[in-house]
Amino acid sequence: MTTEVQRLSAQRDKIYDWACDRFQQLIVEERNDDALAFADEFFEWLDPEQADEESIHYYDEQELGQLYDSIAG
Repeated sequence: MTTEVQRLSAQRDKIYDWACDRFQQLIVEERNDDALAFADEFFEWLDPEQADEESIHYYDEQELGQLYDSIAG
């Protein structure tokens, strides 16, 4: 695994952990409507059945610009 892939994977893991923690915090605070709205936005991230299956696409902005320039010429 490349360093960039590892960095992105770690970043995704941090977002996942944050989303789980935030959802649980809202439940503890009895802010059920907020928790449900939050879960609706992050459903794909919070659902254990989908967490590792969801395709997330990243791009390098400079690389994408170079590709565009080569095609648009």
